[in-house]
Amino acid sequence: MTQPRAADGMLVALDIDGTLMSFDGRISPAVREGVTALVEAGAHVVLATGRSVVATVPVAHDLGIDTGWAITSNGAVTVRLDPSLDDGYELTETITFDPEPALRVLSLELPDALYAVEDLGRGFLVSAPFPDGELDGHHRVVSFDELCAAPSTRVVIRRPQSTPEEFHELVERVGLHEVSYAVGWSAWLDLTPGGVSKGSALEELRRALGVEPFATVAMGDGSNDLEMLRWAARGIAMGHAPESVLAVADEVTGTIDDDGAAAVLRGVLSGVE
Repeated sequence: MTQPRAADGMLVALDIDGTLMSFDGRISPAVREGVTALVEAGAHVVLATGRSVVATVPVAHDLGIDTGWAITSNGAVTVRLDPSLDDGYELTETITFDPEPALRVLSLELPDALYAVEDLGRGFLVSAPFPDGELDGHHRVVSFDELCAAPSTRVVIRRPQSTPEEFHELVERVGLHEVSYAVGWSAWLDLTPGGVSKGSALEELRRALGVEPFATVAMGDGSNDLEMLRWAARGIAMGHAPESVLAVADEVTGTIDDDGAAAVLRGVLSGVE
């Protein structure tokens, strides 16, 4: 059966956790079918995620995306997927920042928090072990001075006993002007280079691929998706997203429990908005 060509040449940016994948790590058959159909119809399906490279590439392959692009580390890393390469991918863009100033000031405010610095292509350097399943790849416990020592694409701060609201208040109080940040569903803070986001990386990729601005779609559910939803001609928020995300979206689909992403993927394929 020939697929409709409405999606041909579009750039469709998809968050993973809470959008394509449930919070317990499942991707529904309907979402899988939707992603496959879009790829077969000629769309540039790009996973755009806060995950590290080592946590993103297996999801792309699991979805049948072994050729194309992914945006990882909240926009700091752009990945070209190619099955002919040894690891199945290469890094085409990496943007780093000096993590020391932010880490020093945050450690004064949160001395008992967990800190992690992305070890690109391998995993993370951590101040102490994180809860199981929260970080992918290889983890190596190092001194705080070593965490601060090298330029990084992404820093994670985790304090399970805190709330997201407390993290927002902390960021406002200490002022993190040289970095970009996103607060997760729990007390989880992601830091990336200043001015870098999923949206900024996707705009670079859009230009490189020659996709017209009107032919862009993005779907997500978290605060690290705000810039991406603003960037897209059609920005779609998951129904369970926080109010700040719902407010910037052009439309809202169902929740992750309702398989809201599947309905959007079918609509993009058929050209229905």
